[in-house]
Amino acid sequence: MSTANFTVADHLLWRLKQLGLDKVFQVPGDYVQEFMTALDNFPGIDAVGDVTELGAGYAADGYARYRGIGAVSVQYGVGTFSVLNAIAGAYVERNPVVVISASPSAENRVDIEETGVLFHHSTGDYSADKKVFENVTVASEILSDPASAPDIIDNALRLAMSEKRPIYLEAWQNVWGAACDKPDGHLVIPRPASNPTMMANLLDKVINRLKEAEKPLVLLGIEITRLGIQREVENLLCNLNIPYTTTTLAKSVLSEAQGLGKELFVGTYAGEASWPETFDFVSKRDCILALGAIFTDDYLTMLKTQDNELIRVNMGEARIGNCEHFGGIDLAQFIDDLTVYIEHYPMQHHALCSLPENPYLKSPVRDCDTISYENFFCTYQKQLAQCQKVRDFNLILGESSSLYMAARLTGIEESRFISDAAWGSLGHETGCSLGTALADNRRSVVVAGDGGFMMMCQTLSTISHNKLNTAVFVMSNQVYAIEQSFVDICAFTPAGAFAPFDDLHHWDYKSLASAYFVEYLHVDTVADLNGVFAALHENPCKPYLIKVNIDKKDLAPAIQDLAEAITGNKVDDCPCGNSTAQGNNNA
Repeated sequence: MSTANFTVADHLLWRLKQLGLDKVFQVPGDYVQEFMTALDNFPGIDAVGDVTELGAGYAADGYARYRGIGAVSVQYGVGTFSVLNAIAGAYVERNPVVVISASPSAENRVDIEETGVLFHHSTGDYSADKKVFENVTVASEILSDPASAPDIIDNALRLAMSEKRPIYLEAWQNVWGAACDKPDGHLVIPRPASNPTMMANLLDKVINRLKEAEKPLVLLGIEITRLGIQREVENLLCNLNIPYTTTTLAKSVLSEAQGLGKELFVGTYAGEASWPETFDFVSKRDCILALGAIFTDDYLTMLKTQDNELIRVNMGEARIGNCEHFGGIDLAQFIDDLTVYIEHYPMQHHALCSLPENPYLKSPVRDCDTISYENFFCTYQKQLAQCQKVRDFNLILGESSSLYMAARLTGIEESRFISDAAWGSLGHETGCSLGTALADNRRSVVVAGDGGFMMMCQTLSTISHNKLNTAVFVMSNQVYAIEQSFVDICAFTPAGAFAPFDDLHHWDYKSLASAYFVEYLHVDTVADLNGVFAALHENPCKPYLIKVNIDKKDLAPAIQDLAEAITGNKVDDCPCGNSTAQGNNNA
């Protein structure tokens, strides 16, 4: 690219390309047209237009999970506020996404000052967008001067990459197209600042805890993936020679299908939604070393009952129990230092301990059985065990009953399980799949609840337009089942009634698939589901919408376990209350 017409927008794109990005998701707007024009002309980065700002944000988030950074360009005000939910999720789950916008120009601002005119899409406070995004980013900047813009952009990108969190860059309309110098060299991302005294103190205490423990466990979190230190963690586990689990958000941080990750894995820990064997195993550990884990209220039981046994080491901080806190912690460096110590002073008294075969594999499932949550995931588990193609799918889950059922799967290859299990935004999974499909060449397979899918079904249009091979399963029970289970679990008994606000509209999914130009399949039985897997193998390039007809009263076992633990209400205590979680297996 010639430096004669190099602009502020080009500077940002140049830096993004250096960081490995080759797609920017966008919904157009007049304020941001200078950036969009530069994007259209910039070699090596493609614009991917989506039909909703929130969908574009979810896509950028999904893309960043595989490429390490994502970007979304939206209109000022109406676009930025629409994308806010996706960016909040990226902030919580430590996923660097760059939000790119533009606001009234320098000339516009003269008119505003002189006449008091309210420019379109603004609230009247022309720093409102910046203020809002300050809550969910590590840098929220307004670029008003072309001379200072490159340095502001570079500093914000450094923060995004070092903190693994989003940034917001809003330029005055005239600034994105303004000339600036082409940057020299690559952007240097500094290592996180650490406190040597705190690091040494933490290491010493953790070593002593591990030495004293008879039943230690490592719990891996999503920050391991964000930092890209899976091999370092494997090395640590190899030297410790103790079992490990993961949070739901971090499921598949290591391969569950092969190597050390398979040998030491005791199942994903999702609180009471875990397999009972995994939950019992974890609850009996006398030392739990949690590395990079984000603890939501799904893990409240552990935090309340095993706090004294829990060591939490995260990016920037650590805590042992509820009393000892450490600042200035470099998670990657801590793992390296602990590994070096164990290599020199092995802790050989810890024996390997693995759980029995996944119960899904032992569950009797017949082709004629009506589909249910349980036999859907039993069938998926058997496909995982039998077929490398299925293990290579990128499996994407959102806030739904299926998320907790899928957390019980085992045998998933490294980084093939994607969810927003910490933020938990309905609809994320379908929007996210657009980004994962464009960032990684493996097929993205979505399992969505119908409530979540209805919020983001338009993504199918963009998937089809870009000729992607994403397959979207919609678990169609016409109800917000996960919501209902926490409102009143007795609704799932034969005599129970669902709350009116949890009922959903009936959709014609076959016509919807036709409208979006994707293939349509439906599932009523286990045989139908196996037929869908066969179709996916036979047609590796086609996108699919697959309706899975789930009985409204079918309560997913993982959700039943979690809801009963949290609410204290049990299905068996309901009037005429027999558990329906297994009721459809042999229908």
